Amino acid sequence: MPDNIALFATIILLLPMFYLLLAAPAFLFVRLDIVPVTRLLRGMFDSYFIAVAIAGAIGTLVVLADRRPVLALGIGLIAAFALVSRRWFLEQMDARIRDRDSGDVTAVRRLRRLHWGGMLSNAVQVGAVLAWIPEIAAVS
Repeated sequence: MPDNIALFATIILLLPMFYLLLAAPAFLFVRLDIVPVTRLLRGMFDSYFIAVAIAGAIGTLVVLADRRPVLALGIGLIAAFALVSRRWFLEQMDARIRDRDSGDVTAVRRLRRLHWGGMLSNAVQVGAVLAWIPEIAAVS
């Protein structure tokens, strides 16, 4: 019988990751010099980081209680990365938004690059978690 607790914790962790994977590309079709669009993009990334950190923290505790310390460490590292990334990413985004608002013509391009970087980081994490699902779901 597969380890349902570990699998459930992993799937819950994947939910906000899949959300960003599906929602973030839509912002590639709009201009980032429009203030409400940029606010929405910033809010989406902010919510993503918080959701991954919370899901990861809860998943870490649940999997640790299920006596799977290696998996708990992996999920905990994803949660920690989300917390650290959130601060750095939002600071970078705010700086580029300020530059854009002050008239810097390259700020929108740098904001777009940050957007691409956020999507790429999420995609790599999703790929890593998906690659581990067979190991997580393995018979105990």
